[in-house]
Amino acid sequence: METPNRPIELSSTITCPECGHAETETMPTDACQWFYDCKGCGCVLKPKAGDCCVFCSYGSVACPPVQAAGACGGH
Repeated sequence: METPNRPIELSSTITCPECGHAETETMPTDACQWFYDCKGCGCVLKPKAGDCCVFCSYGSVACPPVQAAGACGGH
């Protein structure tokens, strides 16, 4: 018996490691987002080593490509 696929979540809350500001954002469905400007302190967030995007590094939910495939397409 096959397990139904879980729906892709499109919102993720990014928490800045510098100031702790948290902001819920809508993630792109067809690409990874490599940079994010913190709305609290203005710091430019970049993915941690080994992560494909800022949502995978700092978000409450992994990016849609990771949710769909378990790995980000080619990153």
